[in-house]
Amino acid sequence: MHPSLAGSAKNAIPLHAIAAKDAKAWLARQKRSGLVSASGFAGTAGALAALPDAKGGIAAWVLGLGENEDAFGLAAAAEKLPAGLYRLGEVPAVCGGANAALAWLMGGYGFDRYKKKSARKARLVLPSGVDGEEISRIAENMFLARDLINTPANDMGPAELEAAARALAKRHGAKISVIGGAALTKNYPLIAAVGAGSARAPRLIELNWAPSNKKTGSLVTLVGKGVCFDSGGLDLKPSSAMLTMKKDMGGAATVLAVAGMVMGAKLNLRLRVLIPAVENSVSGTAMRPGDVFTSRKGLTVEIGNTDAEGRLILADALADADDAKPELLMDVATLTGAARAATGMELPPFFTDDDKLASDLMRIGAAAQDPLWRLPLWRGYEDTLSSRVADLNNNPAYNYAGAITAALFLNRFVANTKSWAHLDIPAWIDRAKPGRPIGGEANGARAIYALLKERYGR
Repeated sequence: MHPSLAGSAKNAIPLHAIAAKDAKAWLARQKRSGLVSASGFAGTAGALAALPDAKGGIAAWVLGLGENEDAFGLAAAAEKLPAGLYRLGEVPAVCGGANAALAWLMGGYGFDRYKKKSARKARLVLPSGVDGEEISRIAENMFLARDLINTPANDMGPAELEAAARALAKRHGAKISVIGGAALTKNYPLIAAVGAGSARAPRLIELNWAPSNKKTGSLVTLVGKGVCFDSGGLDLKPSSAMLTMKKDMGGAATVLAVAGMVMGAKLNLRLRVLIPAVENSVSGTAMRPGDVFTSRKGLTVEIGNTDAEGRLILADALADADDAKPELLMDVATLTGAARAATGMELPPFFTDDDKLASDLMRIGAAAQDPLWRLPLWRGYEDTLSSRVADLNNNPAYNYAGAITAALFLNRFVANTKSWAHLDIPAWIDRAKPGRPIGGEANGARAIYALLKERYGR
């Protein structure tokens, strides 16, 4: 269990969480609440005040929840409270239980690779009925993904991403293999083409795991986009658009987080993870607009725009994944700005033809406080992918619905798998909230894990 959680409630200080509309009435019920009232506490989101005891010590702490719409509001207390042992007091149901424990851990996250932060010494007694190992496993893998995304590209290239995957595989006894060089060029030509402009060699990372070396059972395959930095290639991005492009491997980080959760929980499935890892750079060997490449699937692709590179590397990885006919195939990618325009940074869209999978993802995502929203795979836009010289063009001839046309492009490489979903995530938090600082985020990781846990158990 994470060291910020405790199993014993002895001498723990109560921690209450109160919505703004309930603050006045709650204070009126407390003994010796004058000092709290004098502090101006009114239940404002993030406000924290002490409730004194008869001896002038602290009898309890109270946290304001504002409108009480944030299930992880309790993270604000974890971020601010002094060292000590705390237990939940009066807390609204939405902020209690497992949400409280996860929020507490999230409140302790900080990216400290380059700027050390003070060690957190506040601890929370695990709420009754909550599986501390499960909550800790979820949080630690979320932090792994955040750390990978937050690491700048000079320290997080394809080789470093491979090293992170190897470390995770070793921790859980999974098998890992990596394809690069001539074998990559021959068998995964689109991945090789995207990475050709960088001195940091592209590669395909593959992780395989099953509980107790199980060789039969349901195969679930996760594919994560691993563009460790995206300059846009010869179709160069403006400098402002490159500022957060270290996050373009957020899909890879997210599927590694899910893999860590699945393997740690020993879910009853066979797991395969594929990560095409590249850097999209500018050089004399970079792919050019107008180039044509034959994909692993055999479909030829004209490069209409070198900045539409994510769908290229995913295409080869998805074709490989699809050949094995998994029971469930999901890919996660920071693929389009159009997805952000459609649903913002806090509600990633996904695409699937499987209505049951779509319903489950939205239901489970909402319950896990990791929401996703279905957008349509509208076939009416298929013709926008056409090319005069190849089977497909990676730059659709249409100025709208960019997230949909990108999903349609990927769908051309999935033919044998009955249940497939594509998640177009931001992998980034742009508005700080309790436990969610600005920076990398594994959007959808907890939702995917909860889906797999529901379907495949332990």
